Amino acid sequence: MEINEKKSIIKDTWLRRNTGCVPYIVEAGRHHLATLEFYRDNARELSWHESYYNKLSDVEDYNVPNIKPNVGIGTVAAALGCEYVPNEDGDPWVRPMITEENVDAVYQISKPEPARSPVYRQAFDRLDYFLEHSTLPLRLLNVPSPLVAASQVWEYTSFVEATLAHPREVHYMLEVVTQSIIEYVRLQLDRISRLYTMGHEPLFIPREVGLRISDDTAAVLSPTAYREFGVPYNRKISEAFGGLIWHSCGDVGAVLPVVMEIPGLRGIDVVAPQNDWNKLRIAVDQGVAMILRHYFWDHAENGADLVAYSRELIKFFGGKGIFILTSAPTAVEAQALAKQLSGVLT
Repeated sequence: MEINEKKSIIKDTWLRRNTGCVPYIVEAGRHHLATLEFYRDNARELSWHESYYNKLSDVEDYNVPNIKPNVGIGTVAAALGCEYVPNEDGDPWVRPMITEENVDAVYQISKPEPARSPVYRQAFDRLDYFLEHSTLPLRLLNVPSPLVAASQVWEYTSFVEATLAHPREVHYMLEVVTQSIIEYVRLQLDRISRLYTMGHEPLFIPREVGLRISDDTAAVLSPTAYREFGVPYNRKISEAFGGLIWHSCGDVGAVLPVVMEIPGLRGIDVVAPQNDWNKLRIAVDQGVAMILRHYFWDHAENGADLVAYSRELIKFFGGKGIFILTSAPTAVEAQALAKQLSGVLT
């Protein structure tokens, strides 16, 4: 299938039009992270991506060779003043500045000046390097939700507790990070001449559909708390980019009805094995597209068959406005899995 045909089908799926198929992506191996060796070496990062897509050249799915310019999801928090710590185990760590001992210090935080931010310069230098040294299109740098960015600046447990104990300070923090995120994304869009998708994951998202954000903090909030501290700020993100694709890991069943209140919500991106499917059905009922993830490691304990599991997802949710993201341990296994899924999902 040609790239433009893939993109056309994916766009129609986002818009919940009948396409007669379910777009799917099969990745190989574990997620590639911005570990120390890759975070500080643009050439090595580019080489990894070129090698990865060369290995996947025979995988017949809806993916397109592209580059994920990963520098971790903590760049906004780091630009706001947090220490950003590259390491050998995963994406850079963020050391928070606000704890329960210095809540008033939140009022000293303001939207960063991009030209003065070393972490922004490194991130944007990475974009420039890839644009200059490769012909592949680029994803966006990781985009956190306001809640995620705020819970990095403000120590996580203390931040969640502060939604009850210090709501005024939490709202101040969320306003600052929301405006910072909007500027961070706009700066990327101005810079990336070969944009592939409005997110940092491999599925194509056209600009007119909206922006994908990662909102993992949502899964630990009550519906009441999320309505106050999640919806208003995600609405601003949605308004700034013409729509929103919302992702959260974990069990989102309790908070999902409130997530559906976000104006301009175009899609949700969830990990299927972590959720009660009956609670996810609200998205289908309200006409919102769904990315249903299930990777090979999600089934390590029960040994579920990836093809059969995908088939059950489509049987349960229907084939309209649905995407499947899955994976196999190796490129050879990914190729075989993609062929099997083609027979099931098309």
